Amino acid sequence: MQSLKSIAKKYSETSLILRIAIGIVIGAILAVIVPKAAFIGIFGDLFVGALKSIAPLLVAVLVMSSLCQGSAKLDSRFGMVIFLYMLTTFLAAFIAVLFSFAFPQTLTLATETVEQVAPGGLGEVLYNLLMNIIVNPIQATVSANYMGILFWSAVMGMALKKTASEGTRRFLSDISDAVSQGVRWIINLAPFGICGLVFSTVTGSGFKTFMSYGKLLALLVGCMLTVSLIINPIIVGFILKTNPYPLVFKCLRESGFTAFFTRSSAANIPVNMELCEDLGLDKDVYSVSIPLGATINMDGAAITITIMTLAAANTVGVNVSFATAFLLSILSALAACGASGVAGGSLLLIPMACSLFGISQDIAMQVVGVGFIIGVIQDSVETALNSSGDVLFAATAEYAQWRKEGRPLPEILGGGKGSKKK
Repeated sequence: MQSLKSIAKKYSETSLILRIAIGIVIGAILAVIVPKAAFIGIFGDLFVGALKSIAPLLVAVLVMSSLCQGSAKLDSRFGMVIFLYMLTTFLAAFIAVLFSFAFPQTLTLATETVEQVAPGGLGEVLYNLLMNIIVNPIQATVSANYMGILFWSAVMGMALKKTASEGTRRFLSDISDAVSQGVRWIINLAPFGICGLVFSTVTGSGFKTFMSYGKLLALLVGCMLTVSLIINPIIVGFILKTNPYPLVFKCLRESGFTAFFTRSSAANIPVNMELCEDLGLDKDVYSVSIPLGATINMDGAAITITIMTLAAANTVGVNVSFATAFLLSILSALAACGASGVAGGSLLLIPMACSLFGISQDIAMQVVGVGFIIGVIQDSVETALNSSGDVLFAATAEYAQWRKEGRPLPEILGGGKGSKKK
């Protein structure tokens, strides 16, 4: 028993990134050695399932508890976070337009269509988004509808702030801490889950499937990396007047890395919450902005919609002017904000964008089918970009306030010792 405790202690003290890297290697090796050992993939399903299950509850109690406390406030920092979310989503779509013009793509489409239900237009997307906000709060939590969860948690939090007794406030705080601790336990087992995810990916798809779509995939990933490693750092550096890359790389390493494998911004919310705490951010703000970012900070989705739509236009011979493509980038940015509320995510918003060029639903749904084929890599990189950006911009808004108040930036950005607030 003592030896097991010693092993568990050593496991917990080892860097999570190192443990995850080891899990990736082991998963890939097992996929080659024992590809029929399907039970290994169950660890991945359990890990992602556990995160997705507890994430809605975590968001609900964190937002409610945060707004209920007397010190809770959503000031200019929150406004800046929302502005950065929307700005970078548009810029990502515009960068995708530039990349598509520089490296035009065409697709080899199948004769059969893909049977999916896609939104008919931007109006329908926005309508669905609004209806998701006012859905029954219990149904919203059960179905992981984060716009509904955020809305009702905010309503209840602000109501409790006016009516709750000190005992009720303390109870909500305790519940929030307990759920957060449960999330920490789940995240601590991430190496086993990711080992299972890698095993399932290698044995199920491998990389042969992507060979015929290599150029398209390279364009998508290249555009996402450009936004993540060039555009976002420029914005952060301009606001904070310092080298942004230490912060950018920390967010990519600790948030983007796990998001790449979970392929769900919602499932990665607990990881982002932990990272925000480590960065010393104000819990009153990030407990609301991080869940909101998982819904509206959709740089990767905007890139996917734009590039896939322009590839479809090239395939059917539609001559797209730059002015029309610019309009597409605006449309993609707005539509991407509703991606999480549509079954199938960003891919099912492609037919709506294709309608801008008069491309038929039949052709557009075949493009969606291509998206699903390359989705293992495309969706992973997309989620990593989206989720790491949630923390990056939350931290940017916080540290901009520090600079405004004359406080030194954290050590990671060349300021005082330590990243956590004193």
